[in-house]
Amino acid sequence: MTSAKDKTEEEWKKELSKLEYDVLRLKETERPFTGEFWDHKEKGIYKCAGCGAELFSSETKFVSGCGWPSYYDAIDKSKIEEKKDRTHGMIRIEVLCKNCGGHLGHVFNDGPSDKTGLRYCINSASLTFEKAD
Repeated sequence: MTSAKDKTEEEWKKELSKLEYDVLRLKETERPFTGEFWDHKEKGIYKCAGCGAELFSSETKFVSGCGWPSYYDAIDKSKIEEKKDRTHGMIRIEVLCKNCGGHLGHVFNDGPSDKTGLRYCINSASLTFEKAD
């Protein structure tokens, strides 16, 4: 079985929907207020749509008003990777799944000040959801 990081682009294209592929592999961004999870309120765990790694909890999800799911912390920071992103004439911090390298979104320093102060702005297309029991 091929590990997530060793998959070819053809394998990814077969496994992911077009939108999932565009976001996770090509680093595109879904339009705000259109993704499945931007206004999602159920309790559970948000996982990487590429490999199933557990990334974010509904316990850290908050309403940011930006149109994408927002979290003030990751479940386990060792499961994500942060890289400087200089595309589109901006300097941002990109968030990737450490297991499969999939693009998740970006992290900003404008989250809840009574928590971490961070806002992980994540594409719904990069996530799946497992409802809590």
